[in-house]
Amino acid sequence: MTALARPTHGRVIGGVCAALARRFGTSATTMRVIFLLSCLLPGPQFLLYIALWILLPSEEKSRTAW
Repeated sequence: MTALARPTHGRVIGGVCAALARRFGTSATTMRVIFLLSCLLPGPQFLLYIALWILLPSEEKSRTAW
């Protein structure tokens, strides 16, 4: 598993689904479909997405930190 950071390439909105897909070894498209299907269920999916967008560092920032 890789570090959880939003990629600079391959992101659609904030890069959260791409980061999660990279972390768990799936494709970004699969993760986006899972997110969209989860939106059909009640719950705080959008709030979680926004929180991860704010909390996850960008890939370029995490490279400079090391």
